[in-house]
Amino acid sequence: MEPVRLGVNVDHFATLREARKAQEPDPVAAALYAEMAGADQITIHLRGDRRHIQERDVDLLRKAVKTRLNLEAAATPPMVTIASTHKPDSVTLVPERREEVTTEGGLDVLLNQNLVRKTVVDLKEAGVLVSIFVDPDYDQIKAISKLGVAAIEINTAKYAETRRDEQAAAEADKVAQAARAATKLGLKVFAGHGLDYRNVRRIVQIPEIEELNIGHSIVARAALVGIERAVREMKTLLAR
Repeated sequence: MEPVRLGVNVDHFATLREARKAQEPDPVAAALYAEMAGADQITIHLRGDRRHIQERDVDLLRKAVKTRLNLEAAATPPMVTIASTHKPDSVTLVPERREEVTTEGGLDVLLNQNLVRKTVVDLKEAGVLVSIFVDPDYDQIKAISKLGVAAIEINTAKYAETRRDEQAAAEADKVAQAARAATKLGLKVFAGHGLDYRNVRRIVQIPEIEELNIGHSIVARAALVGIERAVREMKTLLAR
């Protein structure tokens, strides 16, 4: 069985930079080091409030990244314009609230069906592959399957935040069930949110999952041992 692909989210290198409104650390440099260490994809989230990644970063990363560039963004016309301009390899549609510390849940496609459908159509017309970040909920996944997107990214936050092993097993099973359902509906399956060096192995064992996007834990590890070692250590854990 092929190893799970690793998408490294470099947002929080930009978070450190923006805390001082300085030039370092540079998320572009971090992305290049991550690629050298074996990252299969670089992921960034361009938020409406620009709290970390800036549009200039998107431009520079699009020019510099040699693997794949995945842009996380809200389903809004300004983000469609930015994606259409810079043409990342893929866009992952995520929910976004200004007051949240980080993304708090999957996109509610049932509640926002018309907006999401239009966003998907616009991005596809711009030649960008689209995935949707979603909770492990069958009704949501079924609705997504009717939108013509390439993939879903299952939100693993509830699994990652669970401390008791039996509860973690139950949450991982929900992710596995969602992954199987999505595959039967013709969707590629990715996953992410809250995964770290301790909990990732259980998710890696779900055969339908092809890719994990991991950010905070890699950046935190990189602060201690360097980005290349941090990425290599995570890549080792993604082997099957």
